[in-house]
Amino acid sequence: MSGPRVNSFFLGNSSGVNFSIILSPRDEETGKLQLANCSGSKRAGDWNLDVTPGMSTSKVTVSLTRTLELCLPNATECCPSPLCVVETLQVLACRGSVMLAQLLIQAEIFANSSFSGNVSESATIIPNQAFKPLGSCPCNLTAGACDIRCCCDLECTPDLQQLFSGSCLTGVFGGDVNPPFDQLCSSQSMEYIPEWFPLLCVQSSLDNTPFLGYFYHGSVSTSKVPSFKIPLQTSPEKPFTGYREGDPIITEEDEYFTVPQQSTVGQCVGSAPVAYLHNFDVKCLTSLDSYKEGLPHDVRINAGTADFIQQNVVYRTITDRGKFITESEGLSAAEVLCQNVTFAEHYKFIWKDANIEQVNVTVFLGSLCDGEILTQRFTVEFLSLKHPNGEELFENPGYQAGKPVRAANMNNSDPLGSLNIWQPAGRGLCASAAYRPVLFGVDSYSGCVLEVGINEDCSFLRGNVTEKLNALIQATHIGKRDNSSYSDLNDWVEIIHLDPFNSDTNVSTGGLKGICPDIPANLNIRIIFATVGAVQGIPQQQILAVQISYSTVLWQFQCGIGCKNTFSFLPITASVQFFEVPAQPPPPVTRYQKIYAEFDCNQNDVCWPQLLYPLTRFYTGEPYSQCLAKGLFLAFLVLLAAIMSNPWFSKLWKR
Repeated sequence: MSGPRVNSFFLGNSSGVNFSIILSPRDEETGKLQLANCSGSKRAGDWNLDVTPGMSTSKVTVSLTRTLELCLPNATECCPSPLCVVETLQVLACRGSVMLAQLLIQAEIFANSSFSGNVSESATIIPNQAFKPLGSCPCNLTAGACDIRCCCDLECTPDLQQLFSGSCLTGVFGGDVNPPFDQLCSSQSMEYIPEWFPLLCVQSSLDNTPFLGYFYHGSVSTSKVPSFKIPLQTSPEKPFTGYREGDPIITEEDEYFTVPQQSTVGQCVGSAPVAYLHNFDVKCLTSLDSYKEGLPHDVRINAGTADFIQQNVVYRTITDRGKFITESEGLSAAEVLCQNVTFAEHYKFIWKDANIEQVNVTVFLGSLCDGEILTQRFTVEFLSLKHPNGEELFENPGYQAGKPVRAANMNNSDPLGSLNIWQPAGRGLCASAAYRPVLFGVDSYSGCVLEVGINEDCSFLRGNVTEKLNALIQATHIGKRDNSSYSDLNDWVEIIHLDPFNSDTNVSTGGLKGICPDIPANLNIRIIFATVGAVQGIPQQQILAVQISYSTVLWQFQCGIGCKNTFSFLPITASVQFFEVPAQPPPPVTRYQKIYAEFDCNQNDVCWPQLLYPLTRFYTGEPYSQCLAKGLFLAFLVLLAAIMSNPWFSKLWKR
């Protein structure tokens, strides 16, 4: 290992198995490994051993607890030399006094350092790869460390090479960059040698090897960066015919209409195009130094019919800055530089069919001072012209990808429900985590961290975790369609619950503190849907069933250095998976198909039609005439053997 952490796996049932780690098991005099015993512990020197048990596989993690920084003058607990750690470890798995498995680890870890020398401006001369190999050891991939199984790596010490000397990488990648080819006169290989060898062989130096062509570099062409400008009207005969769902909204200058949005990695992108009929509500952090103005509000927008509409902008002033300012440095009033900036922007697009009828914008302005962190908010909402107040639309019944899944709680007088997953913030604790709705067709995985004490009662912990998970599901039914009516129960499917761990069951931990089995820490939401039709060419999906289940884990208190921490962390997760099935069940298999399946060579290991395969036209290994002749000769021998084994033949032979 060349890093401070390495993982391995123990295959089999780990119940009753004791894992231990031994430091320096090699004898100093003889150089041989000492006889291992099962009396070790999970800590040896600066090394810790952590085991995560599973059903049939347990994860074993060996980690280094010391620092890897180079020593400064008069400093301790650091690395005196660049090669910081050179140690041999042995991990044992025992059941009682019987050793089940052992793992040998050779650790060579270098100290963390940064380059502090002068940068040379002289360019490295790369040889022509058509005439000389670029590298004599292609498997040497890590600088300053030994690559396992790379026997040509000069950074591997002789002791370390002994660990994998019998399984070195072969071929060109293993360092044999100029192997002798088969046609060479001095080659001892008998593979792929022509019939005239060695009468006509090649007498050549290995410097003129055909393998040099493998290293030849080809031409590289850079791709052109596409422009953000797109033509609306390529010709007068092909006018712009309107927007479809997901199309970017276009301005009068044939550019995208952009509003800051969050990317997939969570950062805000200031020039993100607004998609037609896609609502969003995002928050972006900025300061006075990094603040940038967005798209001007006097830009006219293409309505969808090559006509342009002006934005209706209303400006308002923020009175309560505390809702937007999240951090402020302690600067004196005389030194603070302030500027009037945009705190929030709310866009409302009034649409009808494939066109935009009106755009209303509300801009909130406020004063941002130097040293403050501003949380900007940007919202985009599309409202139908028939329902300008945001009432429920019934023209597009099916679900669309990216839209929230509708939920209902039929046990309450107010049936409005919710189906959410976590959106952690800050330290990722469950106490401060927010919720976000489950979006149709989007597989999601989220979680948060729960603080648990070493003296935590297991029953209370199970109940607390179950309560956290159930808080995500405030519903008993899920809408089949996006326009499901609360008054019609046929428009909804009931959520199928697979109950978590039964708290009434007595699970004993043997009086151990900090260990609780069967903690329902994982919530699994599975949604089955099907495509049932299309509206204006857009496929319409309908939810058929929803299942909620729980996965249990074994929680164990993680003790830090010196075991001074009184709290450990338990991660709990929630996953959402969507499965598409056919809208109609497939036709049943006929009796003929069942009988034919027994003779289908693609579905069975035994293929009776291929019993006489060499005699059929499908066999191409030999000419058909030769196969037929050999087959007839074989049949003649079988017939002759059958005749000679008959009793009357022996009587006839004696006569």
